[in-house]
Amino acid sequence: MNKKIITFIISLFSVLSIPMMIFAEGEAVIDTGDTAFNMISAALVFLMTPALAFFYGGMVRKKNVLNTLMNSFVMVGLISIQWVLIGYTLAFGSDKGGIIGGLDFLGFIGVGGTPNPDYAATIPHAGFAMYQMMFAIITPALITGAFAERMRFSAFLIFTTLWATLVYDPLAHWVWGVGGWIRELGALDFAGGTVVHISSGIAGLVAAIVLGKRKGYRTTPMIPHNIPFVLLGAAVLWFGWFGFNAGSALGANGLAVSAFIVTNTAAAAALLSWIIIEWLHHGKPTLLGAATGCVVGLVAITPAAGFVSPLSAIIIGLLVSPLSYFAISVLKPKFGYDDSLDVFGCHGIGGIFGALATGVFASTEINPAGADGLLHGNPGLLGIQALSVVATIVFSGLLTFIILKAISLFVKLRVSESDEDEGLDVSQHGEDAYPDFAAEEGIAL
Repeated sequence: MNKKIITFIISLFSVLSIPMMIFAEGEAVIDTGDTAFNMISAALVFLMTPALAFFYGGMVRKKNVLNTLMNSFVMVGLISIQWVLIGYTLAFGSDKGGIIGGLDFLGFIGVGGTPNPDYAATIPHAGFAMYQMMFAIITPALITGAFAERMRFSAFLIFTTLWATLVYDPLAHWVWGVGGWIRELGALDFAGGTVVHISSGIAGLVAAIVLGKRKGYRTTPMIPHNIPFVLLGAAVLWFGWFGFNAGSALGANGLAVSAFIVTNTAAAAALLSWIIIEWLHHGKPTLLGAATGCVVGLVAITPAAGFVSPLSAIIIGLLVSPLSYFAISVLKPKFGYDDSLDVFGCHGIGGIFGALATGVFASTEINPAGADGLLHGNPGLLGIQALSVVATIVFSGLLTFIILKAISLFVKLRVSESDEDEGLDVSQHGEDAYPDFAAEEGIAL
């Protein structure tokens, strides 16, 4: 090809690229790699809620499995609409006194393809909003394990809608929203130790106490009806958690890889720690224990995922299992509350420990945008983390109690004794997960 033509083509491309380079210098631009990673991570976190349904569903009696599955799955529909209408703007709208977001994004108005540099400069604003939606969906779903097998479905829908609006959304603003008062303190919560796990764990404990114990609790066997369901749920939760934690880097970068590594490492350490404790305590390791152990490890590493090293993640994973195991096997019987599926023992205790451990192990060598913790010469961070934990416990616990008591003035929270005997699958939904077709048709077996 003629050299003059080649020179002309190169010059033409150079001239055409000038406006794009100016745009790149003056405004945030969308990075297609970050955007793809964001969408994949959002899809992974979405999958966690159906996974939670199976994790919880396998642990209840067979007459309540469909209700338990439904309680998680319906959150996908309910909170998706709540988030678009009002939830997102309350959490991430312009700050109002450090307490709540404004109504800038009411109905997702203004949430489009242009990046919002306050939160994610290289992905579309809508991508960030959708990613955060998945966190908003699973958090109230986590609470459902605490009152499994006894709450009326109508009361449950009212409760979760109010809880998401009055507890989750403001708390998300406090911790992650620009101007939020906990964020301004310098507290670290990479992917939801306070916002997701402590808030849901404490809410679950309060709900379990307010609703009261299941009929026959501690006198009638209430063993899990399908351990394979539990393992399926735990495995898919572990898979989705990579989007939960690594995706919180909001970009396909080194920090995301680091968060990915420590997420897997902490879960693995907690799984091993749990079955060792169980082996020593009961003489046999169980699959249910292994599944529970990996989940508490994932819970504990969540706030720390973007700030700690793999060695720190091993320590966090090894230590969280004994704490959660103690809460479930000692504290729960001692105080006599009926937290059906141990939401407080797993998410409450695990989240509290993880938030405090972040204050101990965090390092700016892992994430310069974070802070050094106690072991790296900054004991002040541990104090800040402790304050954020206390604030979350008080806020979630008090508001959950008020919401439940307010609902009870208009709607019965609990199913009747006869409905509880029959099972919530039939009494609340008119379905049976395991129908006996032979018996129904009078067929002799």
